[in-house]
Amino acid sequence: MAKATHPHATGWLAAFAFMEASFFPIPPHPLLGLMCLAQPKHAVRYAMITTVTSVLGGLLGYAIGYFLYDSVGTSLLSALGLSESFPHAACTLREYGAEIILIKGATPIPFKLITITAGFIHMDLFTFVWASVVSRGILFMAVGILFQLFGAPIKAVLDKYLGLVTVAFFTLLVGGFVIAGMLGGEAKADACRAAVVTAAP
Repeated sequence: MAKATHPHATGWLAAFAFMEASFFPIPPHPLLGLMCLAQPKHAVRYAMITTVTSVLGGLLGYAIGYFLYDSVGTSLLSALGLSESFPHAACTLREYGAEIILIKGATPIPFKLITITAGFIHMDLFTFVWASVVSRGILFMAVGILFQLFGAPIKAVLDKYLGLVTVAFFTLLVGGFVIAGMLGGEAKADACRAAVVTAAP
């Protein structure tokens, strides 16, 4: 809580949000939540910072998929344990486009999987950006607005149940990678190999 009020906390929040959208495994939610908890009156501003930098980070992920998939993207997805999810993600994103990005905002599936895949399949950049803004905005602004409106009561609840909240968050975090792995099941991956091949530059 003390670090969440540090003058450099917003910089760290922006960095976490940017990196998580393209290559970093830990999402910015814990830091955003702590900062909103420490200073509820600034919660919406923190949420806006998180949204903007997450979308910018998503553009880096898009660029990695578009320009550097063979040299960087494959190694990155492998390091994050998302290689098996990629063929199905490419197949699904080609079929549904913006809908997948919008739906992703309400799920724990890693955003970086979506951003790198979108670049790889050469998804329309404008569509990618607006869908990312809406998806990320809904996710982070909901947190900011709730803390702005109900900061004191939420703080009292979290002070009492912080341990349970932490366990719940990390359960969702791990669940996101598990779901992503399920999406990359061998049968589904085989069915989507052609989409990956035809999507290649």
